[in-house]
Amino acid sequence: MFADWSNIKCVCLDVDSTVCEDEGLDEIAGFLGVTDKVEKITEEAMNGELDITKALEARLSIMNLNLKKLTDFLDNHPVRLTPGVENLVNQFKENGVDVYLVSGGLYPLVNRVAKLLNIPEENVYANKLIFNNEGTFVGLDHSAPTSRSDGKALIVNELLNKLHTPVMMIGDGMTDANACPPASVFIGFGVNVIRPKVKTISDYFCTSVEELINLLKNHKMLL
Repeated sequence: MFADWSNIKCVCLDVDSTVCEDEGLDEIAGFLGVTDKVEKITEEAMNGELDITKALEARLSIMNLNLKKLTDFLDNHPVRLTPGVENLVNQFKENGVDVYLVSGGLYPLVNRVAKLLNIPEENVYANKLIFNNEGTFVGLDHSAPTSRSDGKALIVNELLNKLHTPVMMIGDGMTDANACPPASVFIGFGVNVIRPKVKTISDYFCTSVEELINLLKNHKMLL
């Protein structure tokens, strides 16, 4: 017997290695020629072995990012959506489910994904960088909840109070898993990468978008 999820009208989707096939910061690192150092930190952070804020600041420091480098990357690196995700998002919308992108990645990268999927800008949560007038990176905007290890849980709480509906979280990393509770359900997303620790604590774990859609239909969240 499947639990009835028809009352869940809000879903938070992680972006890196979930909505998209890749990890945005790792891709920027590759573009700048510092892949190895950055990927190691990303993996530790996604497995819950490293504080998210420290991991983000460490990677930004290694990349020595500035506005020109970021713009060059965006101009030369098209979005790589996970196959089937656009259909998934459309099915959520058709069933009256509000879709939010909640990412520990960088806002300029995540917002262009939102535009591609026709998700409103106000439904995007991601990390914002501060640049000075010369385009030099001067710091991370720590007011963004996603810069913190418990940030996704804080965002889910905010949405619960705002929308008055249960919230579902879908993602591949520990910060996604740690958002449940307050999310009612956490579905581990193992299409692009399988993190054993995340798989162990997921309410459900899917290794294909088709499997995820079927799960949502079985639980009456999608028709």
